[in-house]
Amino acid sequence: MLDENVLLGRAKAMDQDALAQIHDAYYSAIYRYMSFRVSDLHAVEDLTGEVFTRFLAALRKPIGKPNAIRPWLYGTASRVVKEYYRHQHRWNLAELDETIADQGTGPEQSVEEMWAQHELHEAIQKLTQDQQDVLALRFGEALSIEEVAEVVKKSEGSVKMLQKRAVAALARHLGRGK
Repeated sequence: MLDENVLLGRAKAMDQDALAQIHDAYYSAIYRYMSFRVSDLHAVEDLTGEVFTRFLAALRKPIGKPNAIRPWLYGTASRVVKEYYRHQHRWNLAELDETIADQGTGPEQSVEEMWAQHELHEAIQKLTQDQQDVLALRFGEALSIEEVAEVVKKSEGSVKMLQKRAVAALARHLGRGK
């Protein structure tokens, strides 16, 4: 792949090939990040598309264009997730999981797996926004501490502390901590 700065410069000039390269290079990563934060996969697809729509809109603005691709995309993804939950909370929507019949497992096992996933998702939602972001980037995206620090605009030490506190809080929320 081309140097990110060169690619971003071409994207700012609305070069279609550069925009396609950015989409191809980052779509699956942003999708994974979103799926770590949102359990409804249909919503994840929509939210991921929204991130790239906002990226294109930001490139078209006369001022305030993105300075780097990866941090801008992840930062926007984080904001899109926050907006999604604010909107969902406002409407108090419940999620309907239609995948039970397709999994080929017995109903008891499916219910247990869904419950465990639901408990984990609820425990993650109890963390601070910064902790959620760090966990999603570290474990959902497998980014290094240094890369996470760049994306969330915090020091490496802060990222390590956020990760440690988030894991400890998850253990407490899931009843596995002291």
